[in-house]
Amino acid sequence: MTGFALHLLRHGAPEITGRMLGHGDVASTAAGIAACVARVEALQVEAIVTSDLGRARAAAEAIGATRALPVSADPRWRELDFGAWDGLASSEIDTEALARFWSDPDGSPPPGGERWSTLVARVSAAIEALPPRPMLVVTHGGAMRAALAALCGFEQRQLWAFDLPYAALMTLQVWPGEPRSAQIVGLRP
Repeated sequence: MTGFALHLLRHGAPEITGRMLGHGDVASTAAGIAACVARVEALQVEAIVTSDLGRARAAAEAIGATRALPVSADPRWRELDFGAWDGLASSEIDTEALARFWSDPDGSPPPGGERWSTLVARVSAAIEALPPRPMLVVTHGGAMRAALAALCGFEQRQLWAFDLPYAALMTLQVWPGEPRSAQIVGLRP
């Protein structure tokens, strides 16, 4: 059985850091975009997909321009929706509510925000829509963790152990089937 390489790249550093950045559209810095371009320089990909949020899309478009590859945006690759917490620093959020969220993001989502299981379901659907060829997806830390949950069966608590700083690159070998499965073959924080 043959599979395909799925490269997941976290967007570059945003202009605003230290905040809960979910669906809020914050731009990446020029250095953050350059770090993403450099991170994937040696990759062989046939297609590029990105979250539709600007901080991911800018890096994807810069990468696409260096390779003469078109970029397609898919909102299913967006970060978790932090609802009323979007754009806030942790210190601006009720400590107990934030602790409940980190402990159980499915049972205690942010007010007006998204449950963890909803993020996993939409990322899983985005993965199923990918053609079986070497792909680069420029996305967000939460969506990368959701992909690991969907493809590798990691439980939510295990996923916080993965260090995914800005411009982190994770490579998975994905095998077709129902459901698709994968193995991590590389992680470059």
